[in-house]
Amino acid sequence: MSELANLTTMEVDALTDVEGGLNLTDGHARLDLTPQQSAVVARIPEMFVEATRRPFPSIELAAHTAFLRAIGQHTAPIGTGRILSCYSSTLATDIVARALPVGTTVAVLHPTFDNIADLFVTRGLKLVPLSEEALLAQDWPGPPVGAIVITHPNNPTGLVTPEGHLRSLAEHATRHGQIVIIDASFRGQVPDAQYDTYAVLDAAGTDWITIEDTGKLWPTHELKIGLLAYSERTRLPIERAFSESLLAASPVVLQLVEALALDWVDGGRERASALVERNRAVVRAALDTVGLRLADPHSQISVARVALPEDGPDSSLLYKELLARGVHVLPCAPFHWADPQSGLRFIRISLARPYATVEAAARTLAAAYRELSPAA
Repeated sequence: MSELANLTTMEVDALTDVEGGLNLTDGHARLDLTPQQSAVVARIPEMFVEATRRPFPSIELAAHTAFLRAIGQHTAPIGTGRILSCYSSTLATDIVARALPVGTTVAVLHPTFDNIADLFVTRGLKLVPLSEEALLAQDWPGPPVGAIVITHPNNPTGLVTPEGHLRSLAEHATRHGQIVIIDASFRGQVPDAQYDTYAVLDAAGTDWITIEDTGKLWPTHELKIGLLAYSERTRLPIERAFSESLLAASPVVLQLVEALALDWVDGGRERASALVERNRAVVRAALDTVGLRLADPHSQISVARVALPEDGPDSSLLYKELLARGVHVLPCAPFHWADPQSGLRFIRISLARPYATVEAAARTLAAAYRELSPAA
């Protein structure tokens, strides 16, 4: 694989590994279905029948309502026509990138998943980094920045933008005529991230765009929806960009989202969180045996960064060694899209996997590090 490969390329390599290596790359939920989720999936044939009998707007409205209420977004513009259902959050991001005027300067959180930066650059936008430290200090960029992108919670660090900080950002953006763009793909996993961001943004009079995602929550094998919501104030051609990309999301998948969202508020989130935290604990225990640690010990999302000390192998070397041992993880340099060198001391692993997979991969990671370390 090329040194210039992006994160998604590495994730594809893991998915298509003909030798069946352990895949701890992508953040999609690849857990076993719970009994409650299995009961929902068993109803898919009924959902196909319902899709032929019931108007699409009715199905879409029910899905939007169930999902957004399940993640605390009670003032999202449900039923206004300003929430578009996409096949994925990546497609939603690309639609936003195409809707922004070519040449717009956009501040993007750093580090964060590299496809956000890649898609924006591909569509002719100019990027500048907004560090997590600047976000926490409420040090917001002014003109010529025309749009500010935050990931809430952030991937890979798990950082949640506090409500007061988002209010500060929204008020700043209103004063300077900037658009606030929120990628909330991991929001459903973290109660602290589920304050009503739509209410905060609207109260400040801000022009905003928000992307939600269902793919990080449920193990539905890419049967997912990315929601693209936008403010009443925006004049960007979002609907036109949407129409150039797709006709509509699947009414069957929308019904699946509705049913799983109802389960999410009926104990589903707690069940998923318990599995992820059990996996985080086994990774932490394996790391302890070789003196490594989790870089973000308070993160609640279903991925985790491993911090690598300066006097040991960097993530590029460890990544290659793990590949040779049949374990796929993500080196973090691509997350640091504006300064890849600053990501060389981190490896990211997904925790949304069966326990046996995570436990075996964690043991292999520790063994590989021990053998590569000059202190071994």
